[in-house]
Amino acid sequence: MNPAPIRLSGTSFAVLSLIDVLGPSSPYDLKQAIERSIENFWPVPHTTFYAEPARLAQGGYLSESQQSGGRRRKLYSLTERGREALRAWTASPEIAPPQLRDEGVLKIFAGGDPVPLMRQRTGWHRDKLEELRGYLELVSDEGVRASLLFGIAYHELLLEAIERFLAGQAATGSS
Repeated sequence: MNPAPIRLSGTSFAVLSLIDVLGPSSPYDLKQAIERSIENFWPVPHTTFYAEPARLAQGGYLSESQQSGGRRRKLYSLTERGREALRAWTASPEIAPPQLRDEGVLKIFAGGDPVPLMRQRTGWHRDKLEELRGYLELVSDEGVRASLLFGIAYHELLLEAIERFLAGQAATGSS
C-alpha cells in the first residue's frame, strides 16, 4: 500500500526535526518541545501541530503506535521515508526569505506611538534572551545549540536597534 501523497511544509519539517531529536513522541510531547524550541523562530499554531503528525503518518513519513499504559497516547516515530525527506530538506540550499511578523511594528504602521510600544518590547527581548541562554546551558545537541546561539544574536540585535531608536527619540524630545 502506497502512502497518500502530501505536500511537506515548514511545519512538517519542524515536526520531523523534533521527532528526529526526541525519538518517538506523542502530540503532547511535541507541543511541549515546540514551546521550548522551534516556536522561538517558527510559530506553529497548536491546531496545526496536533494534526500534523497524523497527516505525516498518512504520507508515510511517520509511523504511529499506541502507548500500552497510562493515557495510551499515540506515539509517532520517523520512518525511513521521513528521515530521507528530512535529510534532503536540510541538505538543500534553498530557503524562503525570512519574515518579520511583529504586532508592535504593525501597530506603529497603523499610527501607534512607537515609544511606549518599543519600551514594552525591550522587556520582552530581555526576558527572551534570559530564556534562550537558560536553554543553551541545558542542551548538548550541536544543531539545537546553533539555533539557540542564532536566536540569542537575533534578540541582542533587535534589542540594540530598539534601544538606539528610543535613544534617538529621547534626544529629539519625541514622546
